[in-house]
Amino acid sequence: MIAVPLAPIVLEGRYRLLVGALWRLGRSRTGQWMLGAGSGALVIALALLAARHFATTSWPLATGDPGLLVAAGLLLLLAQALKAYGWGQLFAPDERPKILALAAGNGGAALIGVVLPGRFDDAMRVAVVRRYPGCPAGVRALCLSLVMLGLIDSVALAPLAFAAALFPEAGMGMRAALAVVTAAGVAAAALILALPRLAASSRILRFRLGRWLGPRTTSRRAAAQAWTLVSACWLVRAVAVFLLLGTLGVGFSFPLALLFLCAAAAAAALPIGPAGAATQVGASGAALIGSGVGASKALAIAVSVGALGVFSGAAILLFAVAWRNGLSLVPARAGA
Repeated sequence: MIAVPLAPIVLEGRYRLLVGALWRLGRSRTGQWMLGAGSGALVIALALLAARHFATTSWPLATGDPGLLVAAGLLLLLAQALKAYGWGQLFAPDERPKILALAAGNGGAALIGVVLPGRFDDAMRVAVVRRYPGCPAGVRALCLSLVMLGLIDSVALAPLAFAAALFPEAGMGMRAALAVVTAAGVAAAALILALPRLAASSRILRFRLGRWLGPRTTSRRAAAQAWTLVSACWLVRAVAVFLLLGTLGVGFSFPLALLFLCAAAAAAALPIGPAGAATQVGASGAALIGSGVGASKALAIAVSVGALGVFSGAAILLFAVAWRNGLSLVPARAGA
């Protein structure tokens, strides 16, 4: 019973160290030079590798139907918005950040997952939302919301993983992995239902942490609302993957789209990885290969879906920054 309320504190310490390290690195002159040189070298290296690769091989999205590609991109943007609204339900009413701040945090996490290992994306979420103007939530509340969001994600993925396990072309290894995802979702649902009673117990309220956690524990009604929004987010993503599979030559297959998504989500749930986006691309590509798709085509589709996810996250982050800067210019213009 004590391990549950201690989880936000443990995560807070981990994320606070990561956010503090990133902040000190960005503020120091040496860190700025190192960060600029490293980023420039990375961009140049990636550009050279991409140019070398696509000099002989066309970009996978170039062969798709433009209308379906645009529809898939718009669906991914809609999924980002639904995820932000679902995340917002997991805060106390007086500590709830703006939805645009939460969407910007998800967009920043999508960008940072390209180059940094897993769990750095959560640190990026905390950093972006906390630094967004007018954010009333502290680091501890943000970490608690991320713990709850991970549980809600597991619950939302459980029925999708169960449906994907019934896919005839899924191998035994893939079905075993999907069974684990389904079981994790059931366990997460049981924990979410038990948390309000645990937080209200007299044994927990004797501690200062328990008294802080009590009013911030997600109620069952708020958890149900968040689950509905996050489930809608995953279904919208499944439709986007369904369209991409069809336009990139695999065929319109909703079970295969569910299998693709569950593999990527399972990879994202790993405690640490070589890189967040790379791990998800590898897992989703392996799921397609295990279902009979050719290796080159499976990798091309996985990279394309990952690239669209990064582009949608970057678009939302840029929109949030532009919107905030535009609002800050309005009082200055009025004063002038």
